[in-house]
Amino acid sequence: MKVTKTKQEWKEQLSPEAFYVAREHGTEAPFSGALYTNSEEGMYSCVCCNAPLFESQTKFDSGTGWPSYYEGVEDAISEIKDSTLGMIRIEVRCSSCDAHLGHVFPDGPEPTGMRYCINSVCLTFEKGN
Repeated sequence: MKVTKTKQEWKEQLSPEAFYVAREHGTEAPFSGALYTNSEEGMYSCVCCNAPLFESQTKFDSGTGWPSYYEGVEDAISEIKDSTLGMIRIEVRCSSCDAHLGHVFPDGPEPTGMRYCINSVCLTFEKGN
């Protein structure tokens, strides 16, 4: 089920930084996110709608300054061509609410070879196994 809210409803729910990144396609500063160095077991979910996005087992240190994962939870993310900034990239969004999460690049580790480079402010984390 798709989660839809007005711009004002998102502004009331999210911190100013989370609103800027998730709803206005911004980017947080590298190495600044609270979840960048998190190494606990659990689930990373969307800050906007709480949909599960990435399992901790898929997280790796890409050295880029943003949390990175080699795959998302099945059907949890959508990928959209992004030609802003004069280059072609693939934007990653939450499939449930269309929140901008980050971008995906084909330079990650096996088994997928992908690097989902995600803004920490767009995620929540819940410990678990």
